[in-house]
Amino acid sequence: MQYNPNIHHRRSIRLKNYNYSQDGYYFVTICTQNRQNHFQDQCVIEMITRWWNRLPNKFPNIEIDEFIVMSDHIHGIVVIVGANQCVCPNTKRGRPVCLPLQIIVQWFKTMTTNEYIRNVKNLKWKSFDGKLWQRNYYERIIRDEKELYRVRKYIKNNPLKD
Repeated sequence: MQYNPNIHHRRSIRLKNYNYSQDGYYFVTICTQNRQNHFQDQCVIEMITRWWNRLPNKFPNIEIDEFIVMSDHIHGIVVIVGANQCVCPNTKRGRPVCLPLQIIVQWFKTMTTNEYIRNVKNLKWKSFDGKLWQRNYYERIIRDEKELYRVRKYIKNNPLKD
């Protein structure tokens, strides 16, 4: 099927006029391409978890909170603290366009994909067609303590649904 801009619309899931570079808690879900079950082996789960745990080393202005690896997606909470994450060169009307969460997710997806590919070659992990991760990801701004509690509970209980 050929791309037709009149039919195929990629709508942004980002909240309009929200400053995603500001401090806050963000609930992130990243799915595998075509929801393939690539994360069932314990070695794969440990690799994904290791890269998640390295996020604060790469991005010192974030903290990580609750996290889970499911068979075809991950859930996690990223906390931006000290929102000076303007590491992207894009500008809009002379101002930097800072999307730290997008940069964080992209780095995580790149690092996990690269290691996964190495382990397909070296350790015979299950291969994948095209891409390991879906192009985009889902995020939700956590607005208060009650919502933070609900999201943490959801992440902890998510394996019961898998």
